[in-house]
Amino acid sequence: MPAVDPAHLQAGWLRARFARTPSWRPEVFEDVQIGQRTTLRDASVLIPLIARPQGMQLLLTRRTANLHVHPGQISFPGGSRDAGDASALHTALREAEEEIGLQAAWVEPLGSMPVYTTITGYAVTPVVGMVDPQAPLRVQASEVAEVFEVPLAFLMDPAHHQLRTWDTQTGLGAPLTRPNPARRSFYAMPWTSPDGRRYFIWGATAAMIRNLYRLLIA
Repeated sequence: MPAVDPAHLQAGWLRARFARTPSWRPEVFEDVQIGQRTTLRDASVLIPLIARPQGMQLLLTRRTANLHVHPGQISFPGGSRDAGDASALHTALREAEEEIGLQAAWVEPLGSMPVYTTITGYAVTPVVGMVDPQAPLRVQASEVAEVFEVPLAFLMDPAHHQLRTWDTQTGLGAPLTRPNPARRSFYAMPWTSPDGRRYFIWGATAAMIRNLYRLLIA
């Protein structure tokens, strides 16, 4: 499939796309199918876009290694919905402020994408927002090890979307050429920063990025 047109990765075009969302079909991942058989808990994440002189960037976090859930993984700011949250947007903005100190006043919400169901039992609403480039951040060190940005153009090129498989019993790769009930598949989007740091973006985070791509090429 084609990469998203660079002209469509500008703030004005993105605002227009979310203001009048076209008909599009999100991809259905294995997590969604498994989640349909479990009790789900509502959650939200913020997909933060930042317009930089070098191009639109997508902000991500790396979770600390001592967390009980998904330690060390790449994720969006976000979390479970609290009883006092008025909406999915409220949850995403509250969690972003708690995790990385991003205050709601610095975020322009564009819209949301279809709920993504995780294998761990969460129904996650991805909320897309434009973040002011001057927004100050304050990382919650107990949860977030690092905040970094990836060029949106890199992530919106399916040449960088790797569909991988693994065997849940052995932990090894599971080729698609043979039947295997223990096989699971997932998207991965490995990225290396200009200074040589390597990031392995995969799982739910990569799946939501993949659906953002699907929305932008619709």
